[in-house]
Formats: sequence, structure tokens, C-alpha cells
Amino acid sequence: MSIQTPKNSEIPGYTYGAAGHSPVTLAELEELKASVMFGEKDAALLRRAGELLDGQVEKILDTWYGFVAGQPHLVAHFSRPGGEPIAEYLEAVRSRFGQWIRDTCTRPYDQEWLDYQNEIALRHTPEHKNETDQVGSTRVVPLRHLIALVVPITTTIRPFLAKREESAEKVEAMMEAWLKAVVLQVALWSRPYANEGRW
Repeated sequence: MSIQTPKNSEIPGYTYGAAGHSPVTLAELEELKASVMFGEKDAALLRRAGELLDGQVEKILDTWYGFVAGQPHLVAHFSRPGGEPIAEYLEAVRSRFGQWIRDTCTRPYDQEWLDYQNEIALRHTPEHKNETDQVGSTRVVPLRHLIALVVPITTTIRPFLAKREESAEKVEAMMEAWLKAVVLQVALWSRPYANEGRW
């Protein structure tokens, strides 16, 4: 099964391949991959996971959005300060979030991927928050929430993998690869939050 990669114009605000150059070097990326024990076997497991998840992305997003909607401190970052959620903002982010699942599983973790991770990071901070979708929401998503969301973004994937893979051992292996990939990305997204020289 091949997974279709959309043209950037098909997803509003999706600038993969056109993002600014990341200040993180490829050598630093390799160090992070080593720190989370991410190797070629994990990349292969993620490609398989991507095949299993591809037709289920909307249901995964329903699960994730349902979780966020039930957490006022999280949905606040998709809302006007002190106001209601911004529907068009939620929808635009949803499209990119779905593609993030596919990118996590299928893209090579190369310079283009690294550059886009930096763009994702900046979109959670005052540097680019609200800019992509031209909305008036909060100025920053606190780093603590990005780190904490590793848990729901990881644990909720299991039933979607298990729905299409009977081997519990294979599901577990794909879950480990997914966790490594998510932690790797959150580590990259943390860079703009760190003081100079401390990241």
C-alpha cells in the first residue's frame, strides 16, 4: 500500500519542503535519535504503522480532538483569550495534524524533515503562534503541555494499530517506534523554549 503525500497547497499552512532552515544540525539530530534509541528498524516499523493508520487518520483525530475538547487548559490554545474556540483554527490545525501522523511514519528524518520540525516548534511560541492561520488565540502553548501530551498522543494509537494487526508483538514493536518518534519530535520542538546555550 502506498501512502499519498499531498501537495502543500492541499493543506492550508502546510509548508513541508519550504520551511526555513532549522538551527538544529543533522549531527544534533543524530545524537537525539541515539538518545531515544531510534534506528533503521524503528523507521521500518513506522512505515508499517503508517500503512495501518493511513485509512484511520480521521478517527484518530476524532479521538485526539475529543480529548483536547475535554481539557479547558488545552482547548484554550485554540480559542480567543477568555472566549470560545475558533472553529476555523481547529479545522486548519486538524488537517496539518493528520498529515503530521503520515509524516511521522513515512518521511525520512532528513534536512527537510528537520526544517519542518523547527517550523512546528515555532508555531507553538510567540514567534509564529497564530501567524499561519491569522487568528487571535493565545500567544504561546506552554512547553509543559507539549511534553505531557506525549502520553495521550502515544497511548491512543494502540487500538488503531491493533485493529489491523493481529500480532500483539508487532503492535508492541510499532508502539515503541511511535513513542521514540514522538519523543524525538517533542525534544526538537522544545528548542525555542530553551535559554541560549541550554538546549
